[in-house]
Amino acid sequence: MTVIGNVAGLRDATDPLAHLRERFHPVPEDAVYLNGGSLGRLPAATAALVDHVVQQEWGNGLAEARTQWFDLCERMGDRVAEVALGAHPGEVVVGDCTSVNLYKLAAATLDANPERRTIVTDDDNFPTDQYVLAGVAAERGGTLRRLHSHPDRGLDLDLLREAVDDTVALVSLSLVSSRCGALLDIAEVHRIAHAAGALVLWDLSHAAGAVPVDLAANGADLAVGSTYKHLFAGPGAPAFLYVRRDLQAVLRQPIHGWYGHREQLAMRIDYDPDPTIRRFLTGSPPILSLVATGAGLDVIAEAGLPALRAKSVALTGYLQELLEPTELRLAGPADPAGRGAHVTYEHPRAAELVPLLARRGVFVDHSVPNRLRLTPAPLSTRFTDVAEAASRIREVLEGNGS
Repeated sequence: MTVIGNVAGLRDATDPLAHLRERFHPVPEDAVYLNGGSLGRLPAATAALVDHVVQQEWGNGLAEARTQWFDLCERMGDRVAEVALGAHPGEVVVGDCTSVNLYKLAAATLDANPERRTIVTDDDNFPTDQYVLAGVAAERGGTLRRLHSHPDRGLDLDLLREAVDDTVALVSLSLVSSRCGALLDIAEVHRIAHAAGALVLWDLSHAAGAVPVDLAANGADLAVGSTYKHLFAGPGAPAFLYVRRDLQAVLRQPIHGWYGHREQLAMRIDYDPDPTIRRFLTGSPPILSLVATGAGLDVIAEAGLPALRAKSVALTGYLQELLEPTELRLAGPADPAGRGAHVTYEHPRAAELVPLLARRGVFVDHSVPNRLRLTPAPLSTRFTDVAEAASRIREVLEGNGS
């Protein structure tokens, strides 16, 4: 075994989360999966959870089983709040997709504050977020103010301070940049926005389950996020939506449906929004995907976010160390503590490298136009996996692994 292999093996031997690797369905033999920022691995318990609902509840219970599901969005929301968000019970629901949830909360915020017509975001925010926010602003005769983010370092908060004035109703940003991985200072963003009388709407898709968020402790207003990345809920799984309790009675989301009605089953003609977090729901949720969310949350809860985050920082830092020097250029914060769970590199042939690496059993993500995003998920990735991946990446770069 090489010196690098010895070091990685020793780190694995003292890893307090090492046993949790077995809680996931195995990847193909000899594969190293570094693409958890796109789709989290399958928890081993997911199949049994879904099978129980299919066979026992739906199969044997038929339509009567629906009574067990009517509050599932809130129950799963409370679980996400507890395990991944640091939010209070009754402040999170799971249902719809991230884009729809973003639209609901952005529209509700502008409608509640008609004298303010401006939304602030940054030009490196996930494109769908920018589409949604631009649409909400245009529908209401407002403006989307895009700030320039450094492609490697993320948004400079001095720009945000200059941009947020008394015309701004909403600041909407991603806590962790989907491209470079830069982690924003959540408390400072709140201070800037709140001082100007604006609310903050976070996209936590690359943060939830990857970094401690602590929405309640940080006085967060609003948030949405994906469950299929670091929460392991599976492809197409519904997103979560967070609204601080004191804002729930103030905001009225625009997509009215029976799941958000005060008397959901009364089938009344006029819409009367529920006074609780339920008012932000719309239609029937995807029950099987909702149930699947529970398996990943159980593993995260067992690990604890502080330990999970500590290992994530160590893994990406180790990967960064092993890939120096190469022709890859680090395209994110140099300090592992200043980014989320992924590390980004720039290479002129990034799109070509992804399939070459896949042939060598290393699965990474391509971020346009010329970046590679590597996400060693701490619950299922060993230090020896990272060492092996770095060795194969070097071989491909040197032309020996194609």
